[in-house]
Amino acid sequence: MEHNFNLVTNDQHHLEIGGLDTVELVQKYQTPLVVYDVSKIKQQIAGFKTVFEQNDVDYEISYASKAFSCLGIYQLMQKENLHLDVVSGGELFTAQQAGFDLSKVSFHGNNKSLAEIETAVEAGVGIIVLDNFDEIDLLSNYLADTHQQANVLMRITPGISAHTHNYIQTGQEDSKFGFDLNSGQAEKALKIILANPDLIMKGFHSHIGSQIFEVNGFEMAAEKLVDLAHDWYRKYDYQPEVINVGGGFGIAYTNEDKPLAPEVFVDAIIKKIKEKTTEYGLQMPAIWIEPGRSIVGPAGYNLYTVGSRKEVPGKDAYVSVDGGMGDNIRPALYQAEYEAVVANKMNQETVETVRVAGKYCESGDILIQQAALPKTQPGDVVAMLNTGAYGYSMASNYNRNLKPAVVFVENGQDKLAIKRQTYQDLIQLENQLY
Repeated sequence: MEHNFNLVTNDQHHLEIGGLDTVELVQKYQTPLVVYDVSKIKQQIAGFKTVFEQNDVDYEISYASKAFSCLGIYQLMQKENLHLDVVSGGELFTAQQAGFDLSKVSFHGNNKSLAEIETAVEAGVGIIVLDNFDEIDLLSNYLADTHQQANVLMRITPGISAHTHNYIQTGQEDSKFGFDLNSGQAEKALKIILANPDLIMKGFHSHIGSQIFEVNGFEMAAEKLVDLAHDWYRKYDYQPEVINVGGGFGIAYTNEDKPLAPEVFVDAIIKKIKEKTTEYGLQMPAIWIEPGRSIVGPAGYNLYTVGSRKEVPGKDAYVSVDGGMGDNIRPALYQAEYEAVVANKMNQETVETVRVAGKYCESGDILIQQAALPKTQPGDVVAMLNTGAYGYSMASNYNRNLKPAVVFVENGQDKLAIKRQTYQDLIQLENQLY
């Protein structure tokens, strides 16, 4: 089967990533193994920067680090001069330990604890994204007690339902995130924020969903936010310095997926905001985006070793690998689909359709329901493609399996970003009780 993922094959007919033979990577690091092609990450970042600079607007590209978070990826984002979006005390701590410039960090979340808010303020986090009224109170009280101020964005749910999986829709009215626009919640929140001199209101944030393939939802959200800016300028003499339109730009997981280039979404958003601000005579705000999946997703590969095979009369065979839902829960959680290749048999024709099964004791642990592959044998290396987002970040130790190692590759060089867990790691927090 032909794949539309620009795969590179070397003279040994092995899949190559970042100039390195995947079979040799597996020999060095074992499997399961997560591999990131750093050049692909840099190329996508460059694409985003180009579209902003061609449109001549102030901007920030804020990496939505829930897609994949570790010291190494934060250090790479700092080198690429990106902003960073964190959603927990753990992500913030990791950013601190990575030496990230915390003035270029936004802190999101719908239920930030007081401890997280204290840490963010004391660490000098650049923006706190306010998500609800309780959070306004929590932050306001802490700032008053400590005689400090904080820059804030207000997260607004614009009432737009993106064409995506129900579990990953976040822009509709009854979302758990943000202040609802249509009920008047957002306007009530604005008045509270503007009345508090400790809260420096920088602008609006919205996020309409994830894995979106259509531009029109983003254009509608951008238009709504500028309409809102116009309304609030007339009522409260307030204009946003920042409009953050979130992320959610879709990527190709299978050959059937035909997403637009992520830059196309951003270009449409910029043009819509420019058009509407000009129409209303408003100042042009800085435009922020929060891509996560579109930056790291296509750069990631999960490598597995083939083990057992189960033939089922009249059905596709099960080909089992040494990973599964513990390192990529998305197929079980979202029915997410992926493509795969046999990394050590790139020259061989596909001869069968099989179910790529994980090793976890769950019937639902099927990584790919219909994978067109060459005939496999135990010891072959299966590479799942475009796994860089929400795989490792949602990894677990279910069945007491170990989390995989993560390797960054670029220009023929490999760097171990995250060590493979050991069995000793599994019990290091546990106490013997009897």
